[in-house]
Amino acid sequence: MIALKTLFSRSVLSAAIGGGVLLASTSGFALPRYDGLWSVSIITESGTCDRGYRYPIRISNGMLANAGTSAFTISGKVTPAGAITVMVSAGASSASGSGRLAGNIGAGKWRGGDCAGSWTAERRAEQAE
Repeated sequence: MIALKTLFSRSVLSAAIGGGVLLASTSGFALPRYDGLWSVSIITESGTCDRGYRYPIRISNGMLANAGTSAFTISGKVTPAGAITVMVSAGASSASGSGRLAGNIGAGKWRGGDCAGSWTAERRAEQAE
């Protein structure tokens, strides 16, 4: 059970963009205003999930994707105005989040199972190959 909660909380907050699953408005995606690599910090404020994590998320054409090696699935969207919704899952556990991006930073809330908390995000510079 502890391993599942650890995996769940790790997934969630990557979610974090982190992080309602349904957009209030689905008219368009953020192209390419918010595209790039983002570092998301997830903090548990209630429940039995681990206290916090940091995960890399990639936004491409307004769609969210896992940019790291942790085994979780992330889906979500960013609107042109910066509103973001996300769903994260790992195995049978899942969490949803919502918030807003503005420029190179973002923040919001997440909830999954008996846990809930907040997330912050910052855009990272792309590394040359």
